[in-house]
Amino acid sequence: MPALDRYFETMLDTGASDLHLSVGYPPMLRLKGDLVPHGEQVIDEARMRKLLDELLDEPTRERFHRDRDLDFAYSLSSGGEVRARFRCNYLYKYTGPGAVFRTIPSKILTAEELGLPEQVLNLARRRAGLVLVTGPTGSGKSTTLAAMISWINHNRASHILTIEDPVEFVHQPVKSLITHREVGTDVPSFADAIRSAGRENADVILVGELRGPETMRLALQLASYGVLIFATVHTNSAAATVDRFINVFPAGQQPAIRGMLGESLAGIVAQQLLKRADGSGRVAAHEIMIGTNAVSTCIRENRTSMIDSLIQGGTREGMQGMDATLDKLVREGAISAQDALDKALDKTSFAKQAHVRSQLDMVIE
Repeated sequence: MPALDRYFETMLDTGASDLHLSVGYPPMLRLKGDLVPHGEQVIDEARMRKLLDELLDEPTRERFHRDRDLDFAYSLSSGGEVRARFRCNYLYKYTGPGAVFRTIPSKILTAEELGLPEQVLNLARRRAGLVLVTGPTGSGKSTTLAAMISWINHNRASHILTIEDPVEFVHQPVKSLITHREVGTDVPSFADAIRSAGRENADVILVGELRGPETMRLALQLASYGVLIFATVHTNSAAATVDRFINVFPAGQQPAIRGMLGESLAGIVAQQLLKRADGSGRVAAHEIMIGTNAVSTCIRENRTSMIDSLIQGGTREGMQGMDATLDKLVREGAISAQDALDKALDKTSFAKQAHVRSQLDMVIE
């Protein structure tokens, strides 16, 4: 048994979401959002190399030490059955090799179990268009997408194609045909996989991450052809996501991309993960933008600065702002005012609210 398996078992036993291994530090576990040491013994470079190399075959080991970066998924088995899967990132830094591991839940949680708003589930009910789930690393984007894909799998007969690096959640077919493709193993690149997806008669395509203008353009084209596309982007708000998407392209191409995006964008779900006030776990806060005619016009006419106002006034269409969601969670006592303020988009206005200011004053005192 690889020595790392013991750390993975500890992650499962403690409920840790991540494990960080760095030369000169003890193993670090992320528990309920906080990074805490596991024991006091630091890992030296010789032990680190032995730990990391043990999971790799010879060609992959050579590739990691040559390219100095590697992403893959690992399955922890017990009694011949897979107990859990982990997303693994190997890297080099100035102290030597290191790694970060993230637990991939063996059970795909439903939208109801995650507490996803109905508006998010409505995006999974769409038959075509581009749905972007955004947020910083560790905000639960993959878990939310897995719940949306699972809902489709359980509710309609479709061909669902996932393109990931590496494959994280493995969906078992229920009503849908499921095809998982792993970049680097089953297909050379995201662009190659998306390019060939149009010939694979897919109804729903999950792209782990849109990387660069080519994959973005291909995803837009498929969405305009009547395919439902899900993808992630590392941004903190809907407006920032639209700007990031368009600004990836050269200036001369941006008007055409704005037109395609305005036509194909079904919605954006921006997600943040915060600690519960009672310390019992974490809760997700969502900003939801729906691709209405008004939003489409703003995108086409390069008036993305108006998107925040459209979200605030779009409750009837199912939209909700991040700061309004954070405010609701504070009022319910689910999260602290300080944690909400840290994630708020307009921190000045958020801090001026009486119930927020009173909590912050209590902390200062």
